[in-house]
Amino acid sequence: MKREAFKMYLKAGFEKEYQKRHSEIWPELVKLLKANGVSDYSIFWDKETNILYAVQKNNGAGSQDMGENEIVKRWWDYMADIMEVNPDNSPVSISLEEVFYME
Repeated sequence: MKREAFKMYLKAGFEKEYQKRHSEIWPELVKLLKANGVSDYSIFWDKETNILYAVQKNNGAGSQDMGENEIVKRWWDYMADIMEVNPDNSPVSISLEEVFYME
C-alpha cells in the first residue's frame, strides 16, 4: 500500500459547490475507487489560495490514474466547470513529494 498526495486548483467562488458535489459523490465512483485499491482518501482546501490538497492510500493505481474509465470521465466532466482542468477535463494535478511521515 502506498500513500500519495497531490494538489489541484479550485476556481474562485466555487468553494461551496465543490463541497456540495463531494458530499453527494456518486456511489458508483466510490465503489470504483475502492475496487481499484484507493482508500483513506481525503481532500483539504487551502482557503487562502484555493488549492486543494488530496491524500490517499492505494495499491498502485491512484484516483488520478483511472482516466480511461467512463465513470471517472463523467466525474471529470461534471467537475470541469469549477476546477482548473486539462483538455480532457481531468483536473490539473501536481504530485507532492512526501518529506515527513509519522505513524
